[in-house]
Amino acid sequence: MKHLSTFASLALALTLTAIPTFRAQAQAPGRRHIYSETANPVADVNAAIAKAKAEHKRVLIDAGGDWCGDCQVLDIYFRQQPNEALLDKNFVVVHIYTDSELGVNKAAAAKYGIPINKGVPALSVLDGNGKIIHSQQTGEFNDMRHMDSPSVTEFLNHWKG
Repeated sequence: MKHLSTFASLALALTLTAIPTFRAQAQAPGRRHIYSETANPVADVNAAIAKAKAEHKRVLIDAGGDWCGDCQVLDIYFRQQPNEALLDKNFVVVHIYTDSELGVNKAAAAKYGIPINKGVPALSVLDGNGKIIHSQQTGEFNDMRHMDSPSVTEFLNHWKG
């Protein structure tokens, strides 16, 4: 009986020790699919402009790629409060897949004032008529992994209109 009690105690201790490990693995963020490599960015932005105009919002263009760690961090910050609420209330968001080395969607990025050669993620803000209100010219967010969520909040509050 003493061996059974010792075995039960050992089994319980191992189980309790393993629970935090399983929880951490379940919560560990992976790379999300954010940017479609097959989308038509000009058509997507045109649709976003029409929606923004109807809803009295602005268009936020996020140029980057799923391969980009800083783009993944920006997406995490976009989904945190208060950023998620700011985006929902004030912006229609369009993600444009870009790859400056391959020249993918370079013309579309240039059309909306996004110099992808400065790094990604790169953001541009348009009004409901498609006029460029702001575009990041110096790669302000291309080191997002060393920035924090409040820096995104500040950007969104400044450009929400």
